[in-house]
Amino acid sequence: MVFEPAHGSAVEVEPGVQRITAPNAGPLTFHGTNSYIIGRDSVAVIDPGPQDDNHFATLMKALEGREVTHIFVSHTHSDHSPLARPLAEKTGAIIVAEGPHRPARSLHIGETNPLEGSSDTDFRPDIVASDGEVVSGEGWAMRVLHTPGHTANHAAFALEGTGAVFSADHVMAWSTSIVAPPDGAMADYMASLDKMLQREDRIYYPGHGGPVTEPAKFVRALKSHRRMRESALLDRLSKGDRTIPDMVKSIYRDTDPRLHKAAGLSLLAHLEDLVNRQIVQTEGPPSIDGSYRLR
Repeated sequence: MVFEPAHGSAVEVEPGVQRITAPNAGPLTFHGTNSYIIGRDSVAVIDPGPQDDNHFATLMKALEGREVTHIFVSHTHSDHSPLARPLAEKTGAIIVAEGPHRPARSLHIGETNPLEGSSDTDFRPDIVASDGEVVSGEGWAMRVLHTPGHTANHAAFALEGTGAVFSADHVMAWSTSIVAPPDGAMADYMASLDKMLQREDRIYYPGHGGPVTEPAKFVRALKSHRRMRESALLDRLSKGDRTIPDMVKSIYRDTDPRLHKAAGLSLLAHLEDLVNRQIVQTEGPPSIDGSYRLR
């Protein structure tokens, strides 16, 4: 998709909403993490972004002369939340989030978390916001929408009265969201997509890339994509594949090899769900190194 990140500057995406894209481009972040400024004279910031001095300087320049009352954090991956505390200390703003970092499930015996290094485990919000809670500022009100799946503590934020939702990494136009155990869970992710479909939103502003302009249509397509991925996985099992690396080679053969590790974790998320639904079986709990077969 075409997206101009405009690194180093604030871009107005609609009245009262500015986007600043951090210079942390990569295979998992596209052109970088989007931070958003909501309001005019008294504002909120959504996802201040990674620990990056240049991005922090760009944020502070855009915020110059304005009061910052709230900082909303969608989740605790290290490209979204680390600048929250430095920004709060600089501005006196209150940090709002679903909660600290946590996995979607406990680690199994002998299991290590491959995403531990990309998680901001030191993050602590000032306000732990419940699902549906509305936090208000001058000229704006933000509804917190718990959307677990990508992470257990993921939240989206709906700007009340505008039809705009800041969907973070739950729904993005440039790529499907990574759902990787133990941080994320496929059943949670699918339930969160259904939750978003119950709303009638006009536009999504995601954590990476440009806006999703037809949210309901796009979310339905995401659900179809996940069902197709599940069908492809079951097909590979029926043809004799037993391990995640073998299935990745077939299912993701046209995908950038740099993403194959993440793809394997995504298949693990599907397999966990399928085992829980008693469609697939394995010895012991599902694992990245496990052997799988149809029930």
